[in-house]
Amino acid sequence: MPRFKSGDVELAYEVAGNGPPVLCIHGFASSGKVNWIDTGWMETLTVAGYQPITLDNRGHGQSDKPHDPEDYYPAQMAEDALALLDHLGITRAAVLGYSMGARIAAFLAYDHPERVVAAIFGGMGMNLINGLTDGNDIIAGLRAPNLADLTHPTARQFRIFAEHTGSDREALAACMETSRQPMARADVRRIEVPVLVAVGEADEMAGPPQPLAELLPHGEAFVIPKRDHMRATGDRAFKAAALEFLGKTFPVVAV
Repeated sequence: MPRFKSGDVELAYEVAGNGPPVLCIHGFASSGKVNWIDTGWMETLTVAGYQPITLDNRGHGQSDKPHDPEDYYPAQMAEDALALLDHLGITRAAVLGYSMGARIAAFLAYDHPERVVAAIFGGMGMNLINGLTDGNDIIAGLRAPNLADLTHPTARQFRIFAEHTGSDREALAACMETSRQPMARADVRRIEVPVLVAVGEADEMAGPPQPLAELLPHGEAFVIPKRDHMRATGDRAFKAAALEFLGKTFPVVAV
């Protein structure tokens, strides 16, 4: 994977296609490959005429993995995304984020609206504002000596996922400490770009999508049928809704 520098951190990314750019920001404990390539998103966007760009967030995938929680605030990770756009010479892009990636996308859209054409918040509803209640349990689960000792279901789920992807569990624990920083309700109201809020019908981690969409000046909600937080990522209905939204807000222009 090609790499670039964002401050003192070196990050990995991939680019496909030649159309309007869509920056894809993955969720916690995932990577660009796991979140966007393995689920078919990169292929879906490329076939639709877009240029998907995947980023391995700091602490994840093939990017650098600092162990200091001060390195993982969402506004700081949004600056990584902006640095990638600068590195690629991209002035404006749509942003597709899932879970933690949606939180990063929200901070990017708030801090740099001139660079974001439209945003899709997947797997992130009102908990963008309310925060993540299971965060401390997830941290403890990542740092626990053995998986067998864990009883908290969400902690077990993320520990298993982290081990499956061969992640640096201490880097992920540091990331969880600060990347879950809530966005102020007043700041959500100031996100001026069009936003699609897409959350699984059975998602207990994201919070409901409709109230968040109503707070956004140009928000709309989509419920991903019969999906929980983990299984909604590559869902066909989610992809179809995203493409319809991009078609309205960031259309591919036929040559």
